[in-house]
Parts: sequence; structure tokens; C-alpha cells
Amino acid sequence: MSNRKEEILIVALHLFARDGYEAVSVSQIAGELDMTKGALYRHYKSKRDIFDCIVQRMEQQDGEQAAEYDMPEDEKESMPEKYETVSLDDFVEYSKSMFEYWTEDDFASSFRKMLTIEQFRSEEMQNLYQQYLVSGPTEYVKDLFENMKINNPEENAVKFYANMFFFYSMYDGAADKAKAKSQFESMLDKIVEEMKQ
Repeated sequence: MSNRKEEILIVALHLFARDGYEAVSVSQIAGELDMTKGALYRHYKSKRDIFDCIVQRMEQQDGEQAAEYDMPEDEKESMPEKYETVSLDDFVEYSKSMFEYWTEDDFASSFRKMLTIEQFRSEEMQNLYQQYLVSGPTEYVKDLFENMKINNPEENAVKFYANMFFFYSMYDGAADKAKAKSQFESMLDKIVEEMKQ
């Protein structure tokens, strides 16, 4: 991806995260970059094209994060053998890295903020919000817990992921982000210890 194309993508995502996708115009994106709409259109066909590229990038990065920690990159149905090899300890380490990723990585954090704003404006955005930040991760955790033979996998998945989800919001508003991250990790460890009993 050319530097200019990448720059447009990042600036657009930052604007979408701040103001919401619907509120941002192509003119506004171009203006932030001191370029004309025509120059922007040489890189992207439309605002929707920019958005689609953001979602594609997020999908790719999500898969890369999972692969880096040797975690399943897709649903259980498409890779059941991968779900069978994950240990609880490995999953906890991965979860801590995902928390850092969704709060500290500029792209992922901005994507999360954009979906949080936009979830109330369209069914498509609500579906993406669910897929990336609510039901999708909860289902993923439940499937992993089932394979780990953890009691009450659905209930424990909700408890586990609700903790992460709560701390995303806490982290966003925290004056001391290191403290918020540490509190999240302590709570996660406590939940896991309770699950092991």
C-alpha cells in the first residue's frame, strides 16, 4: 500500500473514531490531508471503499494476532483441530495481549471506538460491533472453554469476556492507563483461578 493511500486510511479511521462514519465526508478526509477530493479519489473510489479497506485490515490484523499466539484464527467449525490444542494458560496470555492490542494499538483502538459510536446508527455497524467486540469474542471463548473441558463454558466465557469488555471502557477513561491495565490483568488472573477450582 502506498504511503499516501495508507495515510488516507489512517486519517479516515481517526475521523470515523472521533465523529462517527456517517458524520465524516470525503471532503473532510481530504481537507485533513491538504489534498483535493480528486486526489483522494485516485486512491479510493469512495468513503465506503475506505471503510471496506479498514474492515479488511482489521480482519487481517485480527488473524495475525491469533497466529502470533498460535490461537485459532477462525470459527470452531472451520478449524476444530486448532481449538483442541489451546491451553488455558496460553489463552490467558493471548487475552492479555489482545487487551493491549484493542486499547493501545492505534488502528485497533480507533476501530473499536468507531464501532462503539456507530453501533447505534446502522444494522451493519451493529453487526460488526457484535462480531468484533461482543458476541463474536464471547462465542470464541466459549468454544475454547468447551474444548478445555471447563465447567459451564458459556457462563464462564461471559464472565471472562465481560471483564475484558468492562476494562476496555475503564482504560479509555483512565488517567493512569498502566494502572487500569494492571487491574485488568489481576482481575483476569483471579477469574481464571476461580475457573480452575
